Amino acid sequence: MFLTNHDMVDLIDFRHELHRHPEISGEEEQTARRVAGFLEPMKPASILTGLGGHGVAAVFEGAEPGPTLLFRSEIDALPIEEKTQILHASTIAGKGHLCGHDGHSATLLALGLGLSRAAPRRGRVVLLFQPAEENGAGAAAVIADPRFAEIRPDFAFSLHNMPGLALGRVALTDGPVNCASRGMKIKLSGKTAHASQPETGLSPMKAMASLMPALTALSRSAPPDRGFRLATVTHAALGERAFGIAPGDGEIWVTLRTLIDERMAELCAEAEALANEAAKVEGLALDVTYDDIFLHCENAPEAVAHLVRALDAEGINHDRGNLPMRASEDFGRFRTFAPSAMFFLGSGENHPALHNPDYDFPDALIAIGARVFMRVVRDMLG
Repeated sequence: MFLTNHDMVDLIDFRHELHRHPEISGEEEQTARRVAGFLEPMKPASILTGLGGHGVAAVFEGAEPGPTLLFRSEIDALPIEEKTQILHASTIAGKGHLCGHDGHSATLLALGLGLSRAAPRRGRVVLLFQPAEENGAGAAAVIADPRFAEIRPDFAFSLHNMPGLALGRVALTDGPVNCASRGMKIKLSGKTAHASQPETGLSPMKAMASLMPALTALSRSAPPDRGFRLATVTHAALGERAFGIAPGDGEIWVTLRTLIDERMAELCAEAEALANEAAKVEGLALDVTYDDIFLHCENAPEAVAHLVRALDAEGINHDRGNLPMRASEDFGRFRTFAPSAMFFLGSGENHPALHNPDYDFPDALIAIGARVFMRVVRDMLG
């Protein structure tokens, strides 16, 4: 193990500091400042800040030419009220690190500590602390940043903690591991009326009542079936909060999910057809928009092979677990230009689930994840 007891104390303290001060997608300014401040004493060859928003990248260079390996973590938190009794609980109302991005970032910093003391023999290692993963915007923004060309990798790796899997056990496979998804906003517009004369207006109530079950009925199968798709209504609003007004406007939010990107267009088209028909029957205006767009994550066999070799060398048990997950992850963007792979590190079989209000990242995973990443570096770059 390349980390000292003092290192672990510092890393855990830093993780707890991030946990106390969560910042949601697009607002990670102070988180990025803290990360950059922890990196500076390591004296990497360069530190890029403001990458794709509030992203931070540290570059560690070897003495000889070679490939560039990118290791990515996320730095954003969630707009969820934390409900724990831990000493390092969130100090910001309505926001919490309830997905483990604080722990993922501490794991990358642990790797940085090791590289600062023993640089790779060849090539480069890029530690990318990515903003805005939770809304699907961050990876795309980082890749679109002109400075990304300076750190464009030949391989990309990442990890995510996984509650429900035994602590320290790894789930890993090639092929799809996270689903494609996008948020569909359906706005239906009619005309308000006095509640005593609803017939003088045009209400979207009937359209919404028929549309929500019709949308969820688009769901099919389950992973790993490549035809899997899921439509989940996540929000609905109708009219004003008043007893004297018959509604004139309504809105439905639905998350559309497919195992692979190639099936998403078909699902969107069917959902839009349902919305158009419901609006037409009731004589309503319709507006459809999309947000939180995620590509599916697909682990490249050649990248998985490097992770398998590292896991075996470190004596860490692994299998395919319950992959692919139905959840989405914007790490899938990186596969568009480099072989990439993400492994899933068990947080405990009875650990609170991701996005639960009582979730907290297990500190014991920092050293395990860092060992795997460092082994990949040494195997590939010396």
